[in-house]
Amino acid sequence: MIDVIVTGSAGRMGREVVRAVSAEHDMRVVAAVDPGEEGVVLDGSEGTIKVGTDLEPALVAGRVLVDFTAPSVVEGNVRAALAAGVHCVVGTTGVSEGRWREVMAETPSDSCLFIAPNFAVGAVLMMRFATEAARFMPHVEIIELHHDRKLDAPSGTAMRTAQLISGARAADPVVPGRDTEVEEGARGAVVEGVHVHSVRLPGLVAHQEVLFGGEGQTLSIRHDSIDRTSFMPGVVLAVREVGKRSGLVVGLEALMGL
Repeated sequence: MIDVIVTGSAGRMGREVVRAVSAEHDMRVVAAVDPGEEGVVLDGSEGTIKVGTDLEPALVAGRVLVDFTAPSVVEGNVRAALAAGVHCVVGTTGVSEGRWREVMAETPSDSCLFIAPNFAVGAVLMMRFATEAARFMPHVEIIELHHDRKLDAPSGTAMRTAQLISGARAADPVVPGRDTEVEEGARGAVVEGVHVHSVRLPGLVAHQEVLFGGEGQTLSIRHDSIDRTSFMPGVVLAVREVGKRSGLVVGLEALMGL
């Protein structure tokens, strides 16, 4: 039985994680932590779970920490977990991969820190297909769309997609840049040479379209998460697999054999 601690447990993603983990036969939620939400009651596999505010005592009981909190607090949670010998599955975005490497170097541990910009299998496939397309169609831009309460822009998925595209194409093509903007920011952010445009609206969940252009043709690769349950199979897979690894592991594709 894999004993799981969920931080950010009273949030929208945290609640889904508690439900998903509790539904599995080989794992259970032993602690739910969410500062400011003490006493909230969640349904677990062995009855109800009360949300607490202190992570330290929870680390004694758990083997894997699942974190869906905020960029401002996730690093502290991970450092405490690694120091306690607890594996980490992190879905909180807004912290760079380079920063996570620094955290691992500063917090020696045999445990695994697994981070993923997106836990939806379809999103992982979208990134993989986009990476392949970039080898043949280097002109590309990314449009990512999320709900209006998302704390980071561009999204972690868009950042990761841009990095993969940059590594796949032979060179960055010349495209219209800042000098063409009538209003500042119209061309979006530039990540690894790829233009990224962020949309934030109520009613959205998580969506991304990768647009490729070539002579006389375009190619669109899009993924839509219309419900947060789309992320749960990936979270469950990560919880099940993280204990078999050590060090920093990036991306659900590393667990999917892609």
